[in-house]
Amino acid sequence: MLKLNDAKEMVLGIVQHDPLFVVIQDSSLEETMYNDSYLAHIGESNHYSISEVAGWFDITDAMLRYYIKPFEQYIFDNATNSPNTNIRLNLPAILRLRMILLLKDKYRVRGLKLLLGIDDNSQLLKHQITATTMVDDDLANKVDVLGNVLQQMIQTGLFNILPDENRGALQVTINQEFLAQKIQLLSSTSTLQVEEIQKETAELKQENDNLQRQISELQEGSVKDIVQRIRERHIENEIVSTLRTEALQQFSKVNKAGFFTKIFRSSQIEMEKEQFVLSYISKHLEERLEVALNSYYGK
Repeated sequence: MLKLNDAKEMVLGIVQHDPLFVVIQDSSLEETMYNDSYLAHIGESNHYSISEVAGWFDITDAMLRYYIKPFEQYIFDNATNSPNTNIRLNLPAILRLRMILLLKDKYRVRGLKLLLGIDDNSQLLKHQITATTMVDDDLANKVDVLGNVLQQMIQTGLFNILPDENRGALQVTINQEFLAQKIQLLSSTSTLQVEEIQKETAELKQENDNLQRQISELQEGSVKDIVQRIRERHIENEIVSTLRTEALQQFSKVNKAGFFTKIFRSSQIEMEKEQFVLSYISKHLEERLEVALNSYYGK
């Protein structure tokens, strides 16, 4: 039988790489995992009934079954078939269930599914559940790189980048209205210029595809901290894009004649335009960003 003073070592050996345990380690709940009284007399190789486990956690059998159902593949180690009605729980399954119960009030079922990568059909999105092990500096660097790519894409005006709350991801789509306007304006340019714009559009679309894959990989291998950082960076980039659009509109009002000649052939006017845009963004960014972040966090 397991001795109480060996509980911490035993628990860590089973759950130290579990995504829910990563969350528990950042809270005051970690010691609860080691001090549960049932650990003093549990058999590591034995299986226990729903009634026994419910008694240890001081809840009803029905409540325990309620929290088992959405997380069966996770609790029973990614089993392809759901357990029958005569459920028997071994020690790893009990520890996973215990973490669900400790976090249920804060995250609810939907939040726990997001942390574990479980879809609406209660299916694990990955066959193996692992916790993120990247060091903070490496993670911050990757987020910064993605943020810079996002900013460059947004500044082109060719893409709409919005958060998808249902999937917990960023949705990147082509700005069809912007694209149509550009094609219409370019109808008066030479065939060579049109081909150059089309080539640039294809390259930007490829960057969009690569970015979506990178975002997907980041979110599959991490918990909500990464999502939050990317969304905050997205808010800032969206504001920069809006300010850039406003600046370009103002600049174009002052410089109406020869619009395409100025854009594609006059390097001096191009420099003046960029200086005007940068000045406009610098002047308004801090105020707009403060308002947007306060709104996002509900302040």
